[in-house]
Amino acid sequence: MYTDFFNLSAKPFDLLPNPKFLYLSKGHRKALSYLQYGVQERVGFSLLTGEVGSGKTTLLRDIINKISGEMALAMVFNTKVNGHQLIALINDDFGLKTEGKDKVQLLNELNDYLLAENIAGRQAIIIIDEAQNLSEEALEEIRLLSNLEADSFKLVQIILVGQPELKQIIARPSLRQLRQRISISCHLNPLNREEVEEYILHRLSTVGKRDCVNFDEGVFDVIFRFSGGIPRLINLICDYLMLSAFVEETRSIDMDMVNDAVNELSFEEEHKVTGEESEEQNVSPARRIITGSSLDDRVSRIEENYAKLSAARTETDAIIERLSSQGSILEYLINQQQKQYNQIEEHLKKISAQIDRLRQALLTDNRRGSQLDVVKLDSVIRKENT
Repeated sequence: MYTDFFNLSAKPFDLLPNPKFLYLSKGHRKALSYLQYGVQERVGFSLLTGEVGSGKTTLLRDIINKISGEMALAMVFNTKVNGHQLIALINDDFGLKTEGKDKVQLLNELNDYLLAENIAGRQAIIIIDEAQNLSEEALEEIRLLSNLEADSFKLVQIILVGQPELKQIIARPSLRQLRQRISISCHLNPLNREEVEEYILHRLSTVGKRDCVNFDEGVFDVIFRFSGGIPRLINLICDYLMLSAFVEETRSIDMDMVNDAVNELSFEEEHKVTGEESEEQNVSPARRIITGSSLDDRVSRIEENYAKLSAARTETDAIIERLSSQGSILEYLINQQQKQYNQIEEHLKKISAQIDRLRQALLTDNRRGSQLDVVKLDSVIRKENT
């Protein structure tokens, strides 16, 4: 909606995990290097954790895009399943038939498939997202998959992706065998204040120019405190700010606009956020606005409010579109009336010319001494007019 106004090729703060917008902070660059190493060296198990919306999926998609031509990939997102169901999901994503087969059959067919892929020179990778929801039974099945080996390397690389509590789950004594098999482990921390500013400008430059919109002093500080450095929340508030600037037909985002955005998105009592922090604010930025809530609850709540606002904006857009359509209809009717008016005006000009000719004929006849019936002349003029 606002892309044309700011001369952008696409929305810079879309919520979809698009590797095109990947911003490599210090933490993201480190995690990317570790995961790439794990895949290239076929280390077996890799672990990636981070808060909700920290950019885990975007990072993974970047890795997949770079090596997709050389691998067979299975991605599992539904993790509230038992061990049998998990193996079935993996086989299904590899393109294997699963209907009516028990776990032993599924494992045998998976092993045969992985051997065939290895012979064909393709690397097999299993990515399990939201792994913190897996039961211990399912995690044990994942550990057993890592036993599938060739002479010098693993037949399959497994990347577990989840929220920070996944580390606590794997730390349980009952899962020590799984923990011992994890060769690569990295965690995505929230962005710091400087990284938040650079992240925003990076996304703008990806689809246009960094200076297509100006941020007044203190605005980046408020965005940082609101988002806690979580990229998904940064995208939420920045998308709202870009739309607000578009509506107000300005290319500058000031403190009033960012405070309004914070209040709208958090649905909390209206408050002003200044560049200075009070003693009461000296807590973790990621938990400052919604105190007493876990970060994933906070993200879910803000995303829900954002969805409501987006729905309201969509309804407003529909009203504007209807008004625009009605305006087009009125414009058409006016044009039609103008055409009819022009036709009538042209007809009147012809009648006026005919009357002038009749009057000229009358004057000519009078000079010749002829008698012209005035009544007859009026009758002729009236006929011409009709």
